[in-house]
Amino acid sequence: MAVDKSVLVYERVSRETFSEEICHKRLPAVLRGLDLGHATRRWTADYLKEKVGKRSVKLHVCPTERMDFVGKNFLYKTLPFDEFVTRASKSTQCEFFICKEEKYYLRSLGDDPRKDVADIRLQFPELAGDISIPQLFSQEKLFSSVFRISSAGIHLWTHYDIMDNLLIQVCGHKRITLFHPSDALYLYLCGDKSAVLNIDDPDLTAYPLFNQAVKHVCYLDPGDVLFIPALWFHNVVSLDFSVGVNVFWKQLDDKFYDPRDTYGNKDLLPAARAFQIGDRAVKALQELPDDYCDFFARQLVSRIQNKCYSKT
Repeated sequence: MAVDKSVLVYERVSRETFSEEICHKRLPAVLRGLDLGHATRRWTADYLKEKVGKRSVKLHVCPTERMDFVGKNFLYKTLPFDEFVTRASKSTQCEFFICKEEKYYLRSLGDDPRKDVADIRLQFPELAGDISIPQLFSQEKLFSSVFRISSAGIHLWTHYDIMDNLLIQVCGHKRITLFHPSDALYLYLCGDKSAVLNIDDPDLTAYPLFNQAVKHVCYLDPGDVLFIPALWFHNVVSLDFSVGVNVFWKQLDDKFYDPRDTYGNKDLLPAARAFQIGDRAVKALQELPDDYCDFFARQLVSRIQNKCYSKT
């Protein structure tokens, strides 16, 4: 079994340092000592409820701590924001949808999720002035700013994003486990998500290759910022009631991104085309007898490895 690796920590980085020494390396990094405004002092549960009030929000409700996006073990519900925060900040509920121990997770959406990206300035203007987004990237590349609130104990499934992002931890504490993009073959992917729910005690009968994946682990305190490079898989555990903001930006030219993608999680356009071609190739090979299919499939894989795999 591979030994867990720690994520490097940097203090009070400038934009130049971030660009030249951190972002350029394509490795995750914890950034400390950045100016995040008043949010880390103000954003208590009571303050959030007072500022936002009873405006309705859509959220995930899960009967267990471990959310499963593949198996869909949660419900989508709507609650007044203040009631949601009250529930999310408690361990047991007097009123509930599923059970007394249910957990809550909010990932803010655009006003029309089919057309609009998440923007804390638009969806939560009462709070946006409290937080200062670190100016570590070109603002014209900004894609979205996602407001997040989690109940204590919530495990968010392992997944990757196609854009670089900063996870700003405002309130509470998180454990983040990351996996290098090259470990994709060990994570049993269903789209952009891993089927391995319990990364701490995985079922190695069902997922025998998982132990070959190397974990990069860090813990975030209030005021910490985690840089997550595009394509790095990450699994997030909220150790207590947790509030944060994710800021995503396009590190590549706009032509690579699907203009209809408001969540920022669709594969890049060349990759999406390649997957479609790959599906047709698999279907064509399956017309052959098994031994012939196996023979030519291995040749196809070899061609892709020789042409596309990184040599480093």
